[in-house]
Amino acid sequence: MSNRALLEVIALDVEDAVAAQAGGADRLELVTDMAADGLTPPRETFAAIRAAVDIPLRVMLRRTDGFAAGPVELLVEEARALRAEGAREFVLGFLNPDGTPDLAAVEAIVAELGGCPWTFHRAIDRAADRDGLRKALADLPGLDAYLTAGSADGVDAGLPVLVAEAARRGEPGYEARILVGGGLALSHLPVLRGAGIDAFHIGGAARPSGWGGPVSPAAVADWRAALA
Repeated sequence: MSNRALLEVIALDVEDAVAAQAGGADRLELVTDMAADGLTPPRETFAAIRAAVDIPLRVMLRRTDGFAAGPVELLVEEARALRAEGAREFVLGFLNPDGTPDLAAVEAIVAELGGCPWTFHRAIDRAADRDGLRKALADLPGLDAYLTAGSADGVDAGLPVLVAEAARRGEPGYEARILVGGGLALSHLPVLRGAGIDAFHIGGAARPSGWGGPVSPAAVADWRAALA
């Protein structure tokens, strides 16, 4: 069995997507508006990227900055439209003001996904109780990953949490894959790989010139080589 890890790269447009695939990305997370930490991209953007690359695409379902769901019916409509366009994988995650998971919003959207795989994103890093959130979501269909830095302050601060959670893989609430992202650096990989973590998510690390510039195939290739 290969120990090759999953490398997911954020793509904002076709140029990013083509560059990320050329560099060896296994999967893309499609978003728009990184100033708001990533919102749902237009359906047309999804369609253009889907036509340009042949690796899996996970599409963000999020309308506003922060972790409140906002009008859930609009998110459900967007999920339905994206599925009609061919989207088969998604990213979502919502919290109530007290830091508990917004189960009503998550369940309403997941019901529209029809069993499609999805990632619960970094809202977990703002949760009042990570363990409680995981157990509350454990039985939702399609949930196969948590995108997490282990801390709201990024991977540097969250390493001990990530290692501890990896050690619980397979327990109730811990069946989903840990997808590490949020201030992730190449220097973190030995500890994370040593803990058995095998999925990694990069955004800014794939863009040497910052978010104003495109994804660099060479930067993605450096990560792919480090994770081979």
